[in-house]
Amino acid sequence: VVCLVAYHIFFMLFVWSYWKTIFTLPMNPSKEFHLSYSDKESLEREPRGESQQEVLRRAAKDLPIYTRTMSGAIRYCDRCHLVKPDRCHHCSVCDKCILKMDHHCPWVNNCVGFSNYKFFLLFLAYSLLYCLFIAATDLQYFIKFWTNGLPDTQAKFHIMFLFFAAAMFSVSLSSLFGYHCWLVSKNKSTLEVFRAPIFRHRTDKNGFSLGFSKNLRQVFGDEKKYWLLPVFSSLGDGCSFPTCLVNQDPEQASTPGGLNSTSKSENHLFPAKPLRDSQSHLLTDTPSWSETNAKAEKDKVG
Repeated sequence: VVCLVAYHIFFMLFVWSYWKTIFTLPMNPSKEFHLSYSDKESLEREPRGESQQEVLRRAAKDLPIYTRTMSGAIRYCDRCHLVKPDRCHHCSVCDKCILKMDHHCPWVNNCVGFSNYKFFLLFLAYSLLYCLFIAATDLQYFIKFWTNGLPDTQAKFHIMFLFFAAAMFSVSLSSLFGYHCWLVSKNKSTLEVFRAPIFRHRTDKNGFSLGFSKNLRQVFGDEKKYWLLPVFSSLGDGCSFPTCLVNQDPEQASTPGGLNSTSKSENHLFPAKPLRDSQSHLLTDTPSWSETNAKAEKDKVG
C-alpha cells in the first residue's frame, strides 16, 4: 500500500509538471518594448550604423534595459521589431522573442523561459524521483533474475528491461537536474553560460546573481508552500531583473577595482526607471551588498 501511494504521488506530480511545461505558452515582451510606427519608419529610413542606434536609444531611454550587444549597441530584434528586454532572446524554432529564454527543449516541444522555467525544473525533479523509485522497487527482482530466483517466464525479461530503463534515465536526469540547480543558484540561463550578459560597463557573467537565497526566490517565489507544486509563483514580469551591476558574485569578496569602476558611473549609465514592485523587494531586504562592501573598502583604506 505504501509503495502504491508513493508511486501514484510521484507519477501524478511528474505528469502535472510535464503537462505544465509543454502547454504553458512562453511569454513575449510587453507592448512598451515594441517600436512605435514612427520609430519603425525612422529606423527603415536611416542607414545602418550610428544613426539607427540613435533611433533605438531614443526608443529605449525609458525602458529598464541594462544589457547591450558585444559592440555596446541596443539589443534589437529585426524579426519582431522590438527592443529586447534583458535576458530576452529570439527563438529560431518558435520564431519569436522569449522572455528570459533558457533553451528550446525538443523533449517538451516548447521554449523553456520565464513563464515555465519553474515547471521545467519540477518536471526534471519529479521524473528523476519517479525513475529512482521504480529502480529501487525493482532492484530486488532484478537481483533474483540473475540468481535464478524468478519463475522461468517471459515476465522476467520485463523486470530486467524495466530496471535498465529506469536506471539509465535516472543517470541522465540527475546530471541535467544538477546542472539546472546550479544555474538557479547562480541566477543564470543556459544561454548566459555560453555567452555572458554584456552590460554597458563590461561583460559580467554574474550580473544578475543576488546570492543563493534571492536567486532561488526569483524562480520559486516567496511562498514556500507553492515551491513543490507546478503552479506559477516566480517573481517579476520577465521584462526587468534586479542586477548587482558589478563584475563579481555577491557571495564572494569584492575587489576595490570593481567597485571603483561602477560606483561612480552607476547613476547615469543605467535607466532611471525603477524595477517592478514584485522584484524591487529582492534588493530591499538588506542593504545593497555593493554599498556594504564599498563601506568596508573605505574602512580598510582608513
